[in-house]
Amino acid sequence: MELKEAAQRVANALAAAGVEAEVRAYTESTRTAEEAATAIGARVGQIVKSLIFLADGQPTLALVSGANRLDTTKLAQVVGAKITRADAETVRATTGYAIGGVPPMGLATSLSVYFDRDLLQYAEVWAAAGTPHAVFCIAPDALAHITDAQVADLAGSHDVADEP
Repeated sequence: MELKEAAQRVANALAAAGVEAEVRAYTESTRTAEEAATAIGARVGQIVKSLIFLADGQPTLALVSGANRLDTTKLAQVVGAKITRADAETVRATTGYAIGGVPPMGLATSLSVYFDRDLLQYAEVWAAAGTPHAVFCIAPDALAHITDAQVADLAGSHDVADEP
């Protein structure tokens, strides 16, 4: 399947970061962690959710395991600011991508990035690649490195069972 322009931008950003990762496009949706895990054949916990929040009004990116619900109190403590959820318009303006396809890098603006420590338990994780049908695979420590993320305990309750 040929990559859409948004997915190609992510592929280009990965290459520019010196990462050899193939962006894969699927006919089935990869918009949610559960859909992505099913399409890929991975565990839900291996799916990276790219979530935009506002920290005292400033957009911030949280990269969270698909099996977890982000604990905004924990994020607020790490960031040192009041946390609110960004609306869809803010997400698109900040990242250049629509919700359901927001990648962890190659964004329209530079953001502070916070990385869910739970992702480090996996040998590889899968992140959105610009569209609700495209993803890429990467080692979690490499993803934290290329996004210049601060690794932190961000998980609240488990959102879903971490099953393949």
